[in-house]
Parts: sequence; structure tokens; C-alpha cells
Amino acid sequence: MDTTTGTPTDPSTPTAPPAPRAGLDTLSRYEAANRPLTAVLDAVAAGAPDAGDAWSRPSPCEGWAARDVVRHLVETQRDFLARHDLDAGDAPDIDRDPAAAWTEHSRRVLDVLADPAVPATAFDGHFGPTTIGDTFSQFYVWDMIVHRWDVATAAGLDAGLTDAELDAIDSGAESFGEALHMDGICKPAVDVDPTADRATRALARLGRRA
Repeated sequence: MDTTTGTPTDPSTPTAPPAPRAGLDTLSRYEAANRPLTAVLDAVAAGAPDAGDAWSRPSPCEGWAARDVVRHLVETQRDFLARHDLDAGDAPDIDRDPAAAWTEHSRRVLDVLADPAVPATAFDGHFGPTTIGDTFSQFYVWDMIVHRWDVATAAGLDAGLTDAELDAIDSGAESFGEALHMDGICKPAVDVDPTADRATRALARLGRRA
């Protein structure tokens, strides 16, 4: 995990991971998170809502521009796959075109996950026996939802978080327990009005001000 992002980058913190949503396999979860993320990145690339280099604007992740958030998503997923000898191809050029780089990267990830043997592959993780599919769903898909909001916020766009996605953010934060705010993971939770909207309250748990 990373203090500046408030989201997990490596499932190594000694606490229980969030359970995958029932009824969805790893490929479906990735596709569901990828569609709105890609839409936000494409909107940033198109310059919406303002002209200029939106990729260089600061994100809610301290010290990271919007481009760096995309870099984080790509690199952490590639690193995880590589640790399990899964080939995601050559690294895309994030500096040249973050949106295109993500499209290229996510297509490769989807190809990898489409092989049923890959998500089903068991290994001994930091939390005990698990599978590539469960770990990918529990950590990296969660990352995609939260960081979609970060990129959208940097560019002045609406991330369009759904109730189901807010449920996922909350359940993930809950499962991490006190470890969520350990050094190197999340910023401290932000105090918000208890009557604030659902997104504001969910993001506040991750040290973000909606």
C-alpha cells in the first residue's frame, strides 16, 4: 500500500483482505472496474472539461499528478502478474499517452485473466492460501475504483462512483482494519459531516476530501 494514494499496492499487510463480491468472477470484476476507468481516462485525454495538460495536474494523492496515478495502476498490476510468471507484454509508454497506455495494458490483463487456469492458480500469499484471481480482485480491482476518483478529481471530472462501488470501497476499508492507516498505507481519515453524501463519507475513510 502507499501513504500518498491510500490504496493497496501489495497485499502484504497483516490483516484480512476484502472478500470478492459474490457472483462475479475475476474477469468480470476487472471488466466492470475497467469500463468506467477507461471512460474517465479517455475524457482526460480529450481535455475535458478544460483545455491544457490535465495529466500534469496534481491528484488527491500527495506528490502525484494524474499521470502518476495511471503509472501506479499499470506498474503494480504488471508487477503482480510478473511475480507469477504471467506475461503482460512490453510496458506501455505512460508518459506519452496515459489513456492509450492504460487501454493497451488493460487489454493485455484481460487476455491473461481470460484463461480460466490463471485466476484459479493457487499460491501461498501473505494472508495464507489464496488464488491469483482472488488476490487480483481483492486488491488491484479495488485500486482501480479508488484511483478512478483520484484521476477524475485531478481533471475536474465526475468519477461517477456507483452505490455498488462505494460498497466495495467501504468493505475494503473495513476489512483492512487499523492497518488501513498505518504508515505507508493511507492518510488518516478525514472528519466529515455525518450527513454528507455517501461518496464523501466513503472517501473520507481513505483520507480523501470529496
